[in-house]
Amino acid sequence: MAGCPLRDKLTADITAAVGAVAGVSRVAITFGVMSDAQRKDLQTSLRGGAGAEPVIPFAQPGSRTRVYAVASGKGGVGKSSVTVNLAASLAGRGLSVGVIDADIYGHSVPRMLGTTDRPTQVEDMIMPPQSHGVKVISIGMFTAGNAAVVWRGPMLHRALQQFLADVYWGDLDVLLLDLPPGTGDVAISLAQLLPNAEILVVTTPADRRGRGGGASRGDRVADPSASGRRDREHVVAGVADRGTHGDLRQRRRSDRRRVTDPDGRASVPLLGQIPLDTRVRESGDAGIPIVIGDPAAPAALALSAVADRLATRRESLAGKPLGLRPAAR
Repeated sequence: MAGCPLRDKLTADITAAVGAVAGVSRVAITFGVMSDAQRKDLQTSLRGGAGAEPVIPFAQPGSRTRVYAVASGKGGVGKSSVTVNLAASLAGRGLSVGVIDADIYGHSVPRMLGTTDRPTQVEDMIMPPQSHGVKVISIGMFTAGNAAVVWRGPMLHRALQQFLADVYWGDLDVLLLDLPPGTGDVAISLAQLLPNAEILVVTTPADRRGRGGGASRGDRVADPSASGRRDREHVVAGVADRGTHGDLRQRRRSDRRRVTDPDGRASVPLLGQIPLDTRVRESGDAGIPIVIGDPAAPAALALSAVADRLATRRESLAGKPLGLRPAAR
């Protein structure tokens, strides 16, 4: 237990909770170390029974977790900022939220969420740290300092698979994946591992007008038909437009529009238009998402509006197990 990254936090949280109980004047905490058998029992309990093998819970037919992959056709459009702020905003609504930093080469989510905690390992399971009410996992939590990650495609696939199957996420309402820009190895792995994921495309007004094709390339993450894999085609949940100018009322009116890509292939909802604001970057550098640090800022209001639309979407329960059992008499 001496090397546990959560030791200080556990001490502080337990002391505060127990100390608040009437009649308690002093709190003393003694930590021990689980035996191998106890660790194995804990792993079995978390995985739902003896002999349970690692599976991707979000790909199972009964999963009610809404999975959103945040994608862009090119870098530098603020995709990670959108991911982090949506996660914090959704968690602030009382939802259980997780984030996978799937941008292996350019991981930045832990810094933007203000966490330097390391995951806790229980046997071959990984317990993710939390920040601002969001569970998060990133390759940056397993590398020393700012070391570069130099991996080929199969290793990227395995990393994403481990983040999905070996991390204990619990019962999530929403899982967000911050994808690398473009349509490379990670996007292909996403199609294989999470065929039910929905794509949230982050773009700029210039991309939507066809200058550079960023929106179109991001949209094609959801359509692997170019490689003959239409059976794994993803649904595009909508577009979040970065770099918009104008007042908030105009942006809210434009939220009801739809976007057609330059090829005329698809028309998808425009979920929101997020104005340029240096405070978004500054908040990310400080580790406090702007929706928490400055919730009245126009960019924070726009991001919260996108989170509202994602949080209020409902799906049918027809044909899905509800986990109910008849009460014994």
